[in-house]
Amino acid sequence: MQNSQKLIHTFGALAELGSEVAQKQNFQEMMRTSLHLLLGSLAIMRGGIARFSRFGHELNMLVVRGFSEEFPLSLSLCYEDERQFLVNGLYPIEVSQAKVLPFFQIYDQSFEKRRIELLIPLVIRDEIVGVVMLGEKANGEPYNNYDKDIICAMARHVGVAIAQRNLMAELERRAEENRRLYDDLKTTYADTVKAFATAIDCKDKYTEGHSVRVGKYSEIIAEELGWDEPEVEGAAVAGYLHDVGKLTVERNIINAPYRINAKESAELSKHPSIGYEILLPIHHPYADVPLAAKYHHERLDGRGYPDGLIDREIPYIAKIVNLADSFDAMTTDRPYKRRRPATEVIDDLSRNAGRQFSTDLVSAFMRGMLKELHGESKNKRFRKLLGRDYMETEGLAPLIAGALNDIAPTTHLTATHDH
Repeated sequence: MQNSQKLIHTFGALAELGSEVAQKQNFQEMMRTSLHLLLGSLAIMRGGIARFSRFGHELNMLVVRGFSEEFPLSLSLCYEDERQFLVNGLYPIEVSQAKVLPFFQIYDQSFEKRRIELLIPLVIRDEIVGVVMLGEKANGEPYNNYDKDIICAMARHVGVAIAQRNLMAELERRAEENRRLYDDLKTTYADTVKAFATAIDCKDKYTEGHSVRVGKYSEIIAEELGWDEPEVEGAAVAGYLHDVGKLTVERNIINAPYRINAKESAELSKHPSIGYEILLPIHHPYADVPLAAKYHHERLDGRGYPDGLIDREIPYIAKIVNLADSFDAMTTDRPYKRRRPATEVIDDLSRNAGRQFSTDLVSAFMRGMLKELHGESKNKRFRKLLGRDYMETEGLAPLIAGALNDIAPTTHLTATHDH
């Protein structure tokens, strides 16, 4: 009867320990409860659980009960100690019989003072994850084989819990490392794109900063459309690189301080197709970037180049860059003309919505500008790109609000986001 009751009590403790390991979110609390259950199952006076650090080759105490404050919180292991623990596996080592190991020689006084009788290496999948240290039983009797089997069963639960914790910590560390690497790659890619955009613009002394501005305007449009972060980044990159084909155009044509002739114009008109050929072999994170370079001079009404595409034939990203590109051309000084007043630019966008530009894109762009004018947008991107005086043109906000009301939501040329 006594043995039966003992068995029932032990199985109850095992079940409770298993539940504790499975459900507890707080690791330290789980270890504390696990030690309590382990000691209580066999009425053991004192004990502790330590976690093994394979980097520091040491055991770090997680929880203790009945040990004095002088007991070391970290205990070093040498190679021979680790090897013997692995050979022993998850089975109790009698401290009195293991004095040959350096570990027990070094900490002999600490173990003897606390009357530690058993040490159980927590070996899970051929790896040491920690140890359990146990003092004497309350009745003073030595540990028998039955006691040791129970201790092993319960220690396995503890070892699995520590192994799970180690695995989660490693996964979190790797995930964080991967996030950092990904962020570094993104930053490097973005910096490379911006540097490339600057190199493109360096060829044209009159439009310095054009590609960077087109990238930023494209970004604003994508944000106002409600795109997610990767799509917004893709739109910005498309804007930065839209003129890459100009690298092959003669400098004297790009920098001509007059309206170029038909021959020179034909040469310049090749840059979208050339830009497409340059960008196509590159494995961009954003697949639409080469299409933006090729088709950013196409118009909804079919009067653009190089292919005279109409409406939905034009890739959506190219429509965004087309609007950003045209807006920058109107709002910056060129060798043969000054930039146009802000009111004229808004009128032009309104007039050409549904003809040259997609109506939804013009609306999105104007919404972004109006938000900044009304102070709804914290960042002052338009002011930084256009200048404070330009953005504070008298009557600009009411004009944009009126234009937004006048722009038809749909026209016979209706563009959709089909990327």
